[in-house]
Formats: sequence, C-alpha cells, structure tokens
Amino acid sequence: MSTPQILLALLAERPKHGYELKREHDQRLPGAKPLPYGQVYSTLARLERDGFVAVADVVQEGGPERTLYRLTSDGSERLRTWLAETEPPAPYVGAALFARVIMALVAGGDARAALDRQRAAHLERMRELNRAKTVPGASAAEVLAAEFALYHLDADLRWMELAVRRLTDLTEEMSR
Repeated sequence: MSTPQILLALLAERPKHGYELKREHDQRLPGAKPLPYGQVYSTLARLERDGFVAVADVVQEGGPERTLYRLTSDGSERLRTWLAETEPPAPYVGAALFARVIMALVAGGDARAALDRQRAAHLERMRELNRAKTVPGASAAEVLAAEFALYHLDADLRWMELAVRRLTDLTEEMSR
C-alpha cells in the first residue's frame, strides 16, 4: 500500500485534517490494515516538506486545533502519475506460507501438517468473508474487499494442493 498516494487521493476531494484522513482511509479501504494516526501525521509532514500538500487552514471547532491540508499542483501531478502507473507483479516468492513449508522440510518438520493447518485456517477465513459479503447494508467497497481477499485465499489453497502433491519430491530434494 502506498500511504502517501492514498492521502493525496483523499485530499483531491477537498482540504482535510489528519483525523479525517485516517477515518476516511479506514472506511474507504475496508479490510485494509487500519492506518495509525502517527503514520498519517508523519506522512503529511513529508508530503508538506516535499511540496505535495500545503496547510490550507487551522480551525478550532469546540475542540483542539486541527490543521487542514490541501493538495498542491505538484501533489495533483504526483497523484495523476501514481494512478496511471501499473502495479508490477511481485517478482519474488516471499510469502510466509511458502517459507514455512520449505523451512519445515529443511528442519525436518511436518510440512504436510503445516499445510493442513493452514488450509483449515484459510477455509475458515473464506467462510467469514463470504458471510461478510452478505451482511445487510454491506457497502460495495466492503464486498469488493472481501472478494479481493477471497480470490487471494483461493489462489493460496490451489498452491497448497500443489505443494502437498510435490512434498515427496521436495523432501527428497532437501535431503540431498
């Protein structure tokens, strides 16, 4: 996830303060890891330093002062550039699941049991996501986020099935 570009996109609507940006991030990207307040403010400071955002106003509405940030023309250009970029496919297999299976084989552990446990966890998570998609009042973004996760979990399950079929070959290879 690219927090600076996401904040720029949220500011494209109108000037906002950090609390509002954090809240909108968490609401508009359901299923994503919630954005910590500290990360919002440190990112805003860097964006301001780099000329992508500027202070629009400081307001106080019955509470603490809130600094409103606005997108600058450089920030708008950076956002347009980011939105036009294609996300590169991951060039390396770096998933923890893959590493756990291989290291279980290296260390003489039970890779099949690890795959079976992971499969059960994936299936339970998929059931949860399928239930979440049918909750009355679920937003289109929540449903889309659940579907995104479901497709990734499904791909993991297919890989796990392949890994189980190849465990004998992998075990022999590791023992050489």
